[in-house]
Amino acid sequence: MLYDCTQVAERDQGVAAAIQAVRRGDLIVMPTDTVYGIGTDAFKPWAVTSLLRAKGRGRDMAPPVLIGAKRTLDTLVLSLPSAARDLVEAFWPGALTIVVRYSPSLQWDLGDTGGTVAVRMPLHPVALEVLRETGPMAVSSANRTGQPTAMTAKEAQDDLGYMVNVYLEAGPSLAPVPSTIVDVTEDVPRVLRVGGISCARLREVASEIIGPDPAGDIGWDTGPAVGPVTAPEAAVEEDAATPAGPEAAVEEDAATPAGPDEAQQTAGAQ
Repeated sequence: MLYDCTQVAERDQGVAAAIQAVRRGDLIVMPTDTVYGIGTDAFKPWAVTSLLRAKGRGRDMAPPVLIGAKRTLDTLVLSLPSAARDLVEAFWPGALTIVVRYSPSLQWDLGDTGGTVAVRMPLHPVALEVLRETGPMAVSSANRTGQPTAMTAKEAQDDLGYMVNVYLEAGPSLAPVPSTIVDVTEDVPRVLRVGGISCARLREVASEIIGPDPAGDIGWDTGPAVGPVTAPEAAVEEDAATPAGPEAAVEEDAATPAGPDEAQQTAGAQ
């Protein structure tokens, strides 16, 4: 069912319905500050399988994870470099996806992640309202692989149909630009994809950060995402596959990282 979140009463009903759907392990579509994302409970393996099936992807394209509070990140990792914490403080919520090594004690199965996951805290009131109640969600861009990225929930509904239980409509995406993806699995952060946050802004916070050729730093990703990075993926851009090492969370198409694993992760990040 599609709920118009531009209307207060319907928004409240829709958010409540979305929260219950995620808790059951169903799929929902919700707005983010990049593009619309299709998501489900990150800790229900069958739900993540349904998400990958709806997208038309295999386990090699693990989805990124969206969270509703900065403190949630500490429950997903064993440790973070100081530079990673500085970046999170500066740019979350917002268009920054970080690839982290997640704690081996986590009871989830996002796919072939290689021990890394792409995590992001989106800057959208509807998404945050849902995430603060559901906890971490596996989220990808709300379209089947190979189809145009959905700029509204209605467009996503036309593409995904009854595979999704709840659609939250909040109007056209205002910033259909993917997130910037930074690998923080090592002591020195590395930019895997430039998106909504430029390398120059990142270096104002973490001067040691390394990344793509400055000539290509145009503030957004010009190429389509190639699937989740094999470490962590990019949160809610198309879906970077989760790279085996560090990597990228839900825009449909993130640029491909330097190595194959990274490319997988950045593909799914938004």
